[in-house]
Amino acid sequence: MSETKSPLPREVADAYVDELIALDPITGTYLGVPESSSRMPDTSPAGADALADLARATLAKLAEAERRPGADSDIERRCARLLRERLTAELAVHEADEHLRAVGNLHTAPHQVRDVFTVTPQQTEEDWAAIAERLRAVPRALAGYRESLALGLERKLYAAPRPTATFVEQLTEWADTGEGRGWFEDFAAAGPGALRAELDEAARGATAAVVELRDWMREVYAPAIEGAPNTVGRERYARWARYFNGTDLDLDEAYAYGWAEYHRLLGEMRQEAEKILPGAATPWVALAHLDEHGRHIEGVDEVRAWLQGLMDEAIDALDGTHFELAERVRRVESRIAPPGGAAAPYYTPPSEDFSRPGRTWLPTMGQTRFPVYDLVSTWYHEGVPGHHLQLAQWAHVAGDLSRYQSSVGMVSANAEGWALYAERLMDELGFLKDAEERIGYLDAQMMRALRVIVDIGMHLELDIPADSPFHPGERWTPELAQEFFGTHSSRPADFVESELTRYLTMPGQAIGYKLGERAWLTGRENARKRHGDAFDPKAWHMAALSQGSLGLDDLVEELSRL
Repeated sequence: MSETKSPLPREVADAYVDELIALDPITGTYLGVPESSSRMPDTSPAGADALADLARATLAKLAEAERRPGADSDIERRCARLLRERLTAELAVHEADEHLRAVGNLHTAPHQVRDVFTVTPQQTEEDWAAIAERLRAVPRALAGYRESLALGLERKLYAAPRPTATFVEQLTEWADTGEGRGWFEDFAAAGPGALRAELDEAARGATAAVVELRDWMREVYAPAIEGAPNTVGRERYARWARYFNGTDLDLDEAYAYGWAEYHRLLGEMRQEAEKILPGAATPWVALAHLDEHGRHIEGVDEVRAWLQGLMDEAIDALDGTHFELAERVRRVESRIAPPGGAAAPYYTPPSEDFSRPGRTWLPTMGQTRFPVYDLVSTWYHEGVPGHHLQLAQWAHVAGDLSRYQSSVGMVSANAEGWALYAERLMDELGFLKDAEERIGYLDAQMMRALRVIVDIGMHLELDIPADSPFHPGERWTPELAQEFFGTHSSRPADFVESELTRYLTMPGQAIGYKLGERAWLTGRENARKRHGDAFDPKAWHMAALSQGSLGLDDLVEELSRL
């Protein structure tokens, strides 16, 4: 009898993805797995335990796989390194019972339950039949989430009150979009007439479940957590920072780096502000001037089309000069985000077979007038050469990596760091044509530096430095953080409030943009020094975009070797 060989790390990783999809059909839908379209995950404590059991079993298989001949090749080594780091970080979060107090204004289980419908196939009557079945599964999914929070209350594991209040407001908007019906009913209205009665009934059931969850959150959960802290403290923050950044950070060093970037960027912003409005007291006075008198796009349909054109132009200009893009990577769509979510734009990657393209999403927040300075650099971040080029390239080379490295193994700070690096790259390449576009880029960079300062500062309750122009020597609170952010940002008050709620919801995530950008810049500089005059930026970019995800320390090491 022949001996069965144990798998190599990439095979272990891909087997993990298959088992993960079986437990989490939302992930399956984002990957483009048709069988996932009708199902919802188990969001109860038992569902979370099943995911943890899968992670533990996979880590045991990985340890065995790494002993096999061939496991030390670069491609197997990178995959093993990522898989171990990700599953270990996820288990640390699970074992701290963080899923029992997961309340916020984005990326919670209810947000995922709603948002997955926007990427579920909708082309055929069969697609809509699957959607009807998925709609019928919404009440069970929301009930499982409520069961998790109830267990958290029992164990005195409380979510933060401010994100909880925001979440109740979001649920209210999902329950009634202003037309006397809920978001799910609006969504189902686009379905075929042959399934009209079935879709409407299922959508009404989903809306009823939203109302039930909203009422419980408002009448039971919110009163029970009243007085709980809005911040998480150093121990919880370090755990989450590892989860979002893929490495154990020196948080005090990162806080100091955020301040250094703040001072550097402030100087550059003042120079551009002087070109726009000579004598402006602050750069944000000049930005407020642009809000009224700068270039802008009028109309929601018009801004969607304009953003599409911006990405198409970037692809045509960059392909063959600074990147080498496969034809299917060149396709990306501009979309308007559904109402009732957070204020920040976002991106959804293509399905594995590219039948669903990568998409950028603009939340309008009820606005119909959009200043150009606030869009150009942001769409270089969300679209091209930012999130879309990286995540679509991962999907394109998945066969050379593993499904895990190209999709569910993504480290947030790797992807957000690349996207912020992409904004800087477009500035380096001269794509920001005037002071208006450049101050918009610097304002976006400043926002990411502010995130490092306030996210670490308020959660760890650090002191504001003595050389700060804002409340020197005082200790950070969420209220001071919102004031500081608001006075150093061109964004409207509702955006700033949404941002601060996001930081309270996802501690350690927001710092990954600037820290991730620093990792990409360090890796590029190390590679440039290594190759000297022979350094080829285009070849380096494509090699860097084709190695899949890594945590920040591992990322610097691998980028430096390219």
